Amino acid sequence: PYVIVCNHQASLDLMGMVEVIPDRCVPIAKKEIMYMGTVGWACWLSGIIFIDRHKREDAINVISQTARIMRRENVR
Repeated sequence: PYVIVCNHQASLDLMGMVEVIPDRCVPIAKKEIMYMGTVGWACWLSGIIFIDRHKREDAINVISQTARIMRRENVR
């Protein structure tokens, strides 16, 4: 398992990054993207993990849970 960190400048950059990351990788995006109409639906349907950056504890819990699943199932 590994983690790729990307510093994108706009919300739509995430869609381009999805095309270039390796197979079986799941991006983590800010929760606000989920409410961007068609883009949000596409992200949600593709399995992107959303975090609420304004609620620090919730974001840490989501990322920690994702890391545990990655280690347990030995997946990227």
